[in-house]
Amino acid sequence: MSFPRLGVGLQFNPELIGWFPFLDQSFDAVELLFDSVMSPLDGPGLMSSRAADLVRDIADKYPLLGHSNYGGDFGFDDLMSTAAVQRHVPLSKKFNVSWVANHCFYCDGSWSDVWSSPLQFSRAEAARVATRARALQDLYGVPLAHENAAYYRTCPGSDIPEEEFLARTLEQSGTYLHLDLHNLYANALNHSASGYCIQRFLGTIPLDRVISIHMAGGRWIDGQYHDLHDTQVAEAVWDLLDDVLSRARPGAVILEYETQSLHCDGELADTQRTTDLILSDIERGRKAWDRAYGPASRRTTRSEAA
Repeated sequence: MSFPRLGVGLQFNPELIGWFPFLDQSFDAVELLFDSVMSPLDGPGLMSSRAADLVRDIADKYPLLGHSNYGGDFGFDDLMSTAAVQRHVPLSKKFNVSWVANHCFYCDGSWSDVWSSPLQFSRAEAARVATRARALQDLYGVPLAHENAAYYRTCPGSDIPEEEFLARTLEQSGTYLHLDLHNLYANALNHSASGYCIQRFLGTIPLDRVISIHMAGGRWIDGQYHDLHDTQVAEAVWDLLDDVLSRARPGAVILEYETQSLHCDGELADTQRTTDLILSDIERGRKAWDRAYGPASRRTTRSEAA
């Protein structure tokens, strides 16, 4: 499958609705969290009314990318009964997204066992996940990319490194990788004692299958580093971006934020300062992209992307 090369954009997160001026920006792309706009599986319709109007306006202006956090993609429910198939697939077609990324963790219909449930990194699970991923990509009709997750404990029964698990899954499924550099950074901090190595990770995954990149920030809390998306992008993550852009050709770099008041230098920022911090990160992301590929490689409207 082919995919466009768009540039640098922002994730459409419900935490930003009502205060962040989405439509005033010249993003190269916007990533739509399907979970935040879908209607419940036991309710009528496809989308929640809260976000429908704004999403339509955003879709008219920017190329859209899809993202699935709670789709149940890699759980054990029948694939056709999951939120991924029942809601995210039709949303991807409604908004003509260029690709869809999903989180590599277990999830079921309760949505209660998400962030603490990394996949088991084993050969058997790579084969099982690849079978579901291949079928799901066929249903989407656009590239499906798996996001490496931040996790705090390794799933019992894991017998291969995370990067080998991802490489095996991609090889067997024909899908793609959504490389979250902040998750990679967080895992390296939290699992340093067990030998987690960023450079080994990047040297093992197929960089030619990286379709998109996530950038974010986080904080230390009680001796553990958390992927909270409530600070500016971590400085070390910018270094990783330069490295990956020199070796891969992704279609987009997407920044993530989840709060109206970002933490900055130990203080909470007000709404205007938070907006300024987000926009400064976006601009820094553009400069990194332009250093690697040139500004002419970015597309800033849906018509240009087409």
